[in-house]
Amino acid sequence: MSLMKAENRKRFLSDERAYMDEWPLTEVQKQALLDRDYNKCLENGANIYFLAKLFYTDETPFERGVSTMTGVSPEEYRAMMLSGGRPIEGNRSRTENETNKQQEQ
Repeated sequence: MSLMKAENRKRFLSDERAYMDEWPLTEVQKQALLDRDYNKCLENGANIYFLAKLFYTDETPFERGVSTMTGVSPEEYRAMMLSGGRPIEGNRSRTENETNKQQEQ
């Protein structure tokens, strides 16, 4: 939430590591942020609202940021969302996937 303030975004961009050291983040979380590995960020506790602030800080349009997470171009992502989004099959949560695997066995 600190990235909502312009002065914090400026501080973050001037020395990302030092800025992150002010917060209770693990080294894995910090590295995921430094790498802009958005999926790894999510896997390690981030949420899309946080990532939206990071996209804004990096001057990355939301559509472009999330398209990198899905492995498609921004244009393909836009078309997918305009046609109703990703199909549920193959895109379930880890909990749902584990439950489905157990039921199949």
